[in-house]
Amino acid sequence: MLPVLPPSGPLPDHPGGRAFLSRDPVLGGVIVTLGPLAPLTPTPDPFGTLVRSVIGQQLSVAAAGRIAGRVGAALGEVTPGTLEAAAPDRLRALGLSWAKVRTVQALAAAALDSRVDFAHLSTLPDEAVVAALTPLPGIGRWTAEMFLMFGLARPDVFSHGDLILRQGLARLAPGTDPHAVAAAWSPHRTLAARALWADHHARQVRGRRSPAPQ
Repeated sequence: MLPVLPPSGPLPDHPGGRAFLSRDPVLGGVIVTLGPLAPLTPTPDPFGTLVRSVIGQQLSVAAAGRIAGRVGAALGEVTPGTLEAAAPDRLRALGLSWAKVRTVQALAAAALDSRVDFAHLSTLPDEAVVAALTPLPGIGRWTAEMFLMFGLARPDVFSHGDLILRQGLARLAPGTDPHAVAAAWSPHRTLAARALWADHHARQVRGRRSPAPQ
């Protein structure tokens, strides 16, 4: 039997995690320049958070936000009931791909018939949450890991399926085993992932500000 965990609590940008990661030979340089991060708190709307993770698959944050905004405005409230009742053509017209229409409606049906019990998910270990979600069509490990981080505020999650995180690891530790590198960041791997995302964004901003070569 899997152990049952207490409900997730707030995951602050605590100094202990920064201090731990700042000593790491791979990530330390990123951590010491990392600006403030908003605390992660378990979401009051786990279903809506997971739907937004599905919408965000293979999209930029900005594009995903626009589509999620259109869906919310059209449905009034994103709930299992409103999503299951929505016509697939309507969801497609709001910007979801057909694959994502299938996924969010399958998720709505699973929530309504209790195959996915969001209150229970918050009490389960990380891998049990992944195992509960990934049988649904279109929900892979990356989506489940984003839900663990941003829905349940779990402190020790690192998604090797995320392109930006893989690129960050390859840049900082070329030629090494990325899983072994990230394992050394436990039990603060969520903070490590957020640091790599923030570093990627900062590099993009600096690149846009750099003058064009003459």
